[in-house]
Amino acid sequence: MIDRDRELAELAGLLADGEPRLILLYGRRRVGKTYLLTHVWPATQTLYFTAANTTPAQNRLALVAEVARWSRQALNPEDYPTWRTVFRLLLELRAPDPIAIVLDEFQYLGESEQDLAAVASELNAVWEERRPTRPLLLALSGSAIRTMEALAAGAAPLYGRFHWRAELRPFDYFHAGEMARFKSLRDRALAYGVFGGIPRYLAAVRPGRSLAQNVADTMLHPRGEVRAQVETALLQEQGLREVGSYHAVLRAIAGGRTELNEIGQRAGMPTDTALRQKMERLIALGYVEARRNLGARPKEAFRYRLADPAQMFHSTFVAPYEAELARYNPKAVWTEQVLPRLDGYMGHVFERMVEQAYVRLRDNWRLPMVSQWGRWEGVDREGKSLEVDIASTLSDGRVLTGAVKWNRRPLAADVHREHLAMLERLAAAGVKWAHAAVRPEAPLLYVAAGGFASGFEAAAEASGHSVTLWTLRDLYGGGPRRPRKTTAA
Repeated sequence: MIDRDRELAELAGLLADGEPRLILLYGRRRVGKTYLLTHVWPATQTLYFTAANTTPAQNRLALVAEVARWSRQALNPEDYPTWRTVFRLLLELRAPDPIAIVLDEFQYLGESEQDLAAVASELNAVWEERRPTRPLLLALSGSAIRTMEALAAGAAPLYGRFHWRAELRPFDYFHAGEMARFKSLRDRALAYGVFGGIPRYLAAVRPGRSLAQNVADTMLHPRGEVRAQVETALLQEQGLREVGSYHAVLRAIAGGRTELNEIGQRAGMPTDTALRQKMERLIALGYVEARRNLGARPKEAFRYRLADPAQMFHSTFVAPYEAELARYNPKAVWTEQVLPRLDGYMGHVFERMVEQAYVRLRDNWRLPMVSQWGRWEGVDREGKSLEVDIASTLSDGRVLTGAVKWNRRPLAADVHREHLAMLERLAAAGVKWAHAAVRPEAPLLYVAAGGFASGFEAAAEASGHSVTLWTLRDLYGGGPRRPRKTTAA
């Protein structure tokens, strides 16, 4: 079990409390909800049921049958004609012994949100019935994120009833590396860039094979295990229609279109309410993220980026080369089409990794809290393009800036000097946060996958700023350590 220690401890403790508890767990498909809920409590105390995408009546019959099988009771389905009778059966099962009951893919118990609300109302009515206190957990789990969140929303029948609720998210780069256990840290980072943080995708990785062979076999091959899962991910999301248009949007963003008009033009769709709704749905599902520049005005347009590295890799290197992958050896496509562009592709992925690393490493490195992580791209007063990889506000009011480089050769000190020059140009152009960023008390963070040249640290020390330098070794480092942090005298 990787990166689920907190959830394991909390869920195990809830059953040990000795009280009836209603809990809610949700998250996108293949993040490990089922694995968690089937491994936290003893199997002899856990009744697990997965609802199917069928009618509520069939699910009700299947649930009664599963209760009969698990409990070894002779149950007649005709005795449980309503959800209220079924829920009463569940809550009285094996009383007064400890029991955990998991209703997975709970959203399928209703044919619509209104229908599901009626099912939840029936559950609430039974839950409110007075019965002897006992150690009982009823877990509602599902992958329809918005639908599951609505169960706990205000005015919902189960509002205020959940003792514990959580969204299970994909792994960050570090825990993804614990599954893709390549000896090379660079390969671990690349594996995150290809497979992302979805545990089910990462489970297909064989660290005993090379990264290239893993990608060719599982992601590039027409019958690749991960490729099939990525290509059907949107099809399995409840309530999505016109899945082809969603794929077109993802490919447009992967192709470098970041603004709504550009995305619509590339996807062949008008920039209208329907496109905006699709973008909102992709954001809610965790496939896309929307961000503005640091200090942007409220009405400034969002820039969109893919949030799921696996979808980004597929849209960048698999979908455009479907004909070649069907005709040639996938390893050849890796060598001739993917590998030459892989370092450029990893640039944005590495920035995402650094954002995650800041949260992970902040305590050990004694760094200030970030209130808003961001970046900035635009033009200066002369119309020249500028891009700042890290432009974030700190909780104490200062501004953190820096550069993130997926480099192979050690990073030269010129990068530091160019960064300071960019901040000066932005301040001169009237960018408000840049005035705070050029002050000596504003910290700098530089992250270089390939390390730093010998003169970089000396140049940083002379700048007057507090400067932190990270390499891949720091991002994948273990426990507390003395930070390599330079501070000007």
